[in-house]
Amino acid sequence: MTITFNELRKIKDNLPHGAIKTIAQKLNMNEETVRNYFGGANYRDGQSIGIHFTQGPDGGLVTFDDTTILDMAIEITEVEKSRV
Repeated sequence: MTITFNELRKIKDNLPHGAIKTIAQKLNMNEETVRNYFGGANYRDGQSIGIHFTQGPDGGLVTFDDTTILDMAIEITEVEKSRV
């Protein structure tokens, strides 16, 4: 799957407070690793997993080897929207 970096950041920005922690706990991984998935760069405390960035328009392209974190983020956002 490939999306623009700006689309990825929009998904992250629409997550409710605590969603990064929830995703990390459900997947048994470090919160910084989840943040790095969304474009963070804290590799001292987190890892880079299955995401590749290519420079270009609209922030460039982001290609995913595994969309599990992205899928969870979209699901959390959709549930939150349905509550409003």
